[in-house]
Amino acid sequence: MMRERFHARALILALIPGLLFLPRAARGQQTTAAADSVAALDREYSIETGITYLTANNWDAKLDIYRPAQATGPVPTVISIHGGGWVGGSKERWVLRIMPYLEMGYAVVNVEYRLARVSLAPAAVEDCRCALRWVIGHAKQYNFDTNKLIVTGSSAGGHLALMTGMLTPAAGLDRQCPGGEDLKVAAIINWYGITDVNDLLGGPNTRNFAVAWLGSQTNRDEIARWVSPLAYVRKDLPPILIIHGDADPVVPYGQAVRLHEALNKAGAANQLLTVPGGKHGQFSRAEDMRAYAAIREFLAKYNLKPSTAAGGR
Repeated sequence: MMRERFHARALILALIPGLLFLPRAARGQQTTAAADSVAALDREYSIETGITYLTANNWDAKLDIYRPAQATGPVPTVISIHGGGWVGGSKERWVLRIMPYLEMGYAVVNVEYRLARVSLAPAAVEDCRCALRWVIGHAKQYNFDTNKLIVTGSSAGGHLALMTGMLTPAAGLDRQCPGGEDLKVAAIINWYGITDVNDLLGGPNTRNFAVAWLGSQTNRDEIARWVSPLAYVRKDLPPILIIHGDADPVVPYGQAVRLHEALNKAGAANQLLTVPGGKHGQFSRAEDMRAYAAIREFLAKYNLKPSTAAGGR
């Protein structure tokens, strides 16, 4: 297993691509703030990157780990999955989105997975389940609290977070990395994730990224149902927080509503936070703050917040 120390300088470099999309006047301030935050992270956290958790299609799936340096026992842990329509994105471009969880005192595992150009559906789902198995299997080594595992992501990452937390072994998507671990999470935080893949393959909601992820597989409709969170709704799911803008032009808001209604009907614990006028992840600062306030309240409700001894604030 290849590992390397991920110092502040490297993390700053990972942040730069995202900063380039900011207005010119804001870049200097944001870059300075990011550098200050990263310097603090480097002091307060033990950070490792480039850990291979799975090799498939001659491709190494890697993850990065951020752990509170002063933690004295198992720490509640967030498994973070980046978006990009299953065809793009990277864990490095997701680093800014994990910082609120680090500030709250969680350990974070930032996960990469096979994109469509490496392997079509359902490979990304299999990889994320393998990442969950890896986290549980290495919990003692890294002080992950397996009773307080939270999985989160946005867009395609939100879909993968849902699939990671909702699947059962009977679905047959854990065979890429067989093992004896009980693959359970304590909560799911879904930012505007896809809940019905079939809906994006044809008709008015067709999305090219979904078509590309399924490719020309002859049984693509069957696979799409296989990897749709709506197919796994039941009462005994972990609590699910759904965050979605009602003006999302990429992932229809109706998908969030359908999941929320199905979970309610099944008696599963869940909450839908609607962002009025919210686009696809283009929330204002106030809307993001409201979302993270809801996340804190949601995690506290289910006793999933880190203790002070574990690094919580």
